[in-house]
Amino acid sequence: MFFQRKNISCSLKYEIIPLSTPIDDLTFIIFDTEATGFQIATTDRLIEIGAVPVKGLKVTENDHFQTYVNPQRQISREIIELTSITNEQAANAPLATDAIADFFDYVESHEAVCLVGHYVSFDTLVLKSELKREKIALKKLFTIDTLDLIGFIAPSYDMRDLERYAMAFGTRIYDRHSAIGDALTTAYLFTELLQQFKDRGHSTWGELIKATDSQMRSIQF
Repeated sequence: MFFQRKNISCSLKYEIIPLSTPIDDLTFIIFDTEATGFQIATTDRLIEIGAVPVKGLKVTENDHFQTYVNPQRQISREIIELTSITNEQAANAPLATDAIADFFDYVESHEAVCLVGHYVSFDTLVLKSELKREKIALKKLFTIDTLDLIGFIAPSYDMRDLERYAMAFGTRIYDRHSAIGDALTTAYLFTELLQQFKDRGHSTWGELIKATDSQMRSIQF
């Protein structure tokens, strides 16, 4: 049973995919989370997970994953206004550990090479913090941050906001502060970044890992 595990891993293919594999042949899962606030390691809680696959530099919108999460606490008026997630929606949603397990099952079913997010260290911290509360350690979570890929392609860009980057790169923008909306926005941004990465003469999984290497990735193990 999930609750009886001391460790859990997100089944990803990064360890067995040859570095020479073309990025066009890889499946990535782009994901995002919403929470009751930013103090996720202490007082705040997960309230939504959204994800969508990218394969062959294309986003498969109709194959997305989305779930609200019961934070077992009240959601503030400010967060309700920001995310449009109500206390009623959250109360009828699965608990965090069940929602994360469902998300990992979704990832495994797509045989994804890694997870991708915009400022992904926050989203991984959300997942780890929720599991830690149940004394479950999250192992082997390999991620790519779109910020690192942007830093490789356009190092002069110095901003954090997802919408501003999407506008700068001319990609689609979906509902903000919705996990599935931000996951879709990030997915389209990511496909444009991959295309520009290829246009610069880089085409393999190994080159992508090297280009997006960061200190935050090493911390996630």
